[in-house]
Amino acid sequence: MNEGTKDEGRTGEGTRAVRAGLPEPVKHEPTLPGPVFAAHFHLPGEVTGPYSYGRDNNPTWTLLEGAIGELEAPGRADVETLVFASGMAAISAVLFSQLRAGDAVVLPSDGYQALPLVRDQLEAYGVEVRTAPTGGDAQLEVLDGARLLWLESPSNPGLDVCDIRRLVAAAHAQGTLVAVDNTLATPLGQRPLELGADFSVASGTKQLTGHGDLLLGYVAGRDAEAMAAVRRWRKIVGAISGPMEAWLAHRSIATLQLRVERQNATALTVAEALRQRPEVSGLRYPGLPDDPSHKIASQQMRRYGCVVSFTLPTRARAERFLDALRLVEDATSFGGVRSTAERRGRWGGDAVPEGFIRMSVGAEDPEDLVADILRALDESAG
Repeated sequence: MNEGTKDEGRTGEGTRAVRAGLPEPVKHEPTLPGPVFAAHFHLPGEVTGPYSYGRDNNPTWTLLEGAIGELEAPGRADVETLVFASGMAAISAVLFSQLRAGDAVVLPSDGYQALPLVRDQLEAYGVEVRTAPTGGDAQLEVLDGARLLWLESPSNPGLDVCDIRRLVAAAHAQGTLVAVDNTLATPLGQRPLELGADFSVASGTKQLTGHGDLLLGYVAGRDAEAMAAVRRWRKIVGAISGPMEAWLAHRSIATLQLRVERQNATALTVAEALRQRPEVSGLRYPGLPDDPSHKIASQQMRRYGCVVSFTLPTRARAERFLDALRLVEDATSFGGVRSTAERRGRWGGDAVPEGFIRMSVGAEDPEDLVADILRALDESAG
C-alpha cells in the first residue's frame, strides 16, 4: 500500500497534517522533496520496481497519496489512495471501473451538478441509474439490487446530510458497494472509511489544498481488488495529476488543520449572523443546532465544513448583494482561504431558487467578514 502510512506518535490532527506523507529524513535532502518531472525512468532489463512510466506512477504522487491516506485512515496500512487530475476524474474512475452494463447505481438527486452528465454517460453504457435525495436517507428506498451506492454528505450545495452508517449497513447487507464524496467535509471533518464505506472520494481542488490554485482529486479505498480496478482505469484514461500540482497539494496539506479550524469556526459565526436577517431564508449550515442536518451530522462528523447556503428574495437582490461584497469574491468552487460566494442558479443543473447563495467562508478575520456581509445585505436592499 501507500508509503507514509505510519502513525506512530502522531496523535494530533495538526501534527498529522504537518508530517503526513513525508519520507524518512536523509542528510542534505529536503524534508519534502521537490516535484519529479519525468515521462519515463531508467528501466534496464526486466520491468521491476515502482516507477517505469509517467502515466503509471510518480514519486511525487506516492508521497501525496501517502499523506492523504494518513488523513483519511490514520494508522491503517490496508487503505490505498490514488490521486487524479481532478475531482471529477476521481469520481468517474470509481463509477466506470466498478459498474458494467446491466448493473444499477444509486446517485444523489441533489449532489454535485456534474452528476447528471455522468448519469447520461452511464446510461449510454447500459447502466441503470436511480436517484433520490440525500436528506432523510431517501436513497435507501431505491437501493434494492444496486451494485453501487454513491453518497454525498454533506450535499453540495444544499448541505443535507445522510446517516452514512445506516446506509452502509443496508448496502453491505445485500452486497452493494458504497462510495462517499467527502469533498465538503474533508478528512478532518469526516472519515467515510471509518464509517464503513468502501471508497472515500473527493476533489482536492477545494478545502483539502485550500488555495484555489490547482485541480486535484483522489480515491481512498480498503478493498485491494476494487482499488486495482480504479488504478487500471486511471492508467487507461490517463487522468493523472501533474507533478507540480501534486507537490503543491502536499505542501498545502500541512496547513489543513489550521485552515479548517479557522474557516469552520468562522462559518458558524457567519451562519449565526445571517440567521438574524429577515431577508434571508432557507439558511443551512450543519453546525447550527437547529439545522435539519445537525443531529446526524454530529454523530458522524467532527467538523461541519466551511460552506453556508441561504436564499435571498430575488435573483436581482442576490446579484446586488454579491456585487456589494468587498471581502468575498464572486467565484465558484469552495474551501479556499479567501471567501467566495456565488448565485448558484447561474450555472443551471441545481434545483435551487434564483436567489440561492452558496458561500464558502475563508480565513479572514471573522469580525471583518461578518461586517462585510451585513453591510452588503444593507446596501443591496434598495
